Amino acid sequence: MNSFSVNSVANSSVVKALIAECIGTFAVVFTGILSIQAVNIVQAPNGVANLASIGLSYGLAVAVMVASLGTISGGHFNPAVTSAYMATGLIAPALGILYILAQLVGGTAAGILIANLFSQQAVGAGTPALAPQVTATAGIILESIATFFLVAVIFGTAVDKRAPQSVYPFAIGCTIALGVMSIGPLTGGAMNPARTFGAALASGMWSNHAVYWVGPIVGGVLAGLIYNFVLIHKQQ
Repeated sequence: MNSFSVNSVANSSVVKALIAECIGTFAVVFTGILSIQAVNIVQAPNGVANLASIGLSYGLAVAVMVASLGTISGGHFNPAVTSAYMATGLIAPALGILYILAQLVGGTAAGILIANLFSQQAVGAGTPALAPQVTATAGIILESIATFFLVAVIFGTAVDKRAPQSVYPFAIGCTIALGVMSIGPLTGGAMNPARTFGAALASGMWSNHAVYWVGPIVGGVLAGLIYNFVLIHKQQ
């Protein structure tokens, strides 16, 4: 497996890997909130931030963090990704749980920092939420599908040995942007429980919070299982 694999932890200490996961998730949540709310905080003209800019910002944050920290921890920054790795045996459960805790700490730190710099309301408005027309069931399905795409791309570009190693940060970032631009108006396009948890804890906005755990983890684990045990092994 290439540098994105959790096997890279063997070349680094667990502590370093957890710090990397914390930093990477901090960047993802920090960027995710401010890409939505920065223009509102300064009351910038309407149209300065739009769905494309939000998706691109979120995607770029993930891409650059994966590129810079992937060799240290594998660059998960997402409990749904770590859950997929645990389900397929690519990471030990105990280490996977530590990864998820580190991700939640990083995401929460980002949310609390922004709340203290500006306000809880600013963080709340940047917390993923369901549109009024979207039920919790629909939200789970949408988040599950978008995260399925994300984890499938991760396994296809970072886990599969046949893929060119240089492409995976870009491919993963593009998939994040695609997800935000396709389901963002409906669910917020989180695809990451830590993204929602950090913002929710800092703002107190817990509406439909379970959607953002169940959907991404179900979709991520399903994608990991299909790719790892059907697509990769079937072609070898």
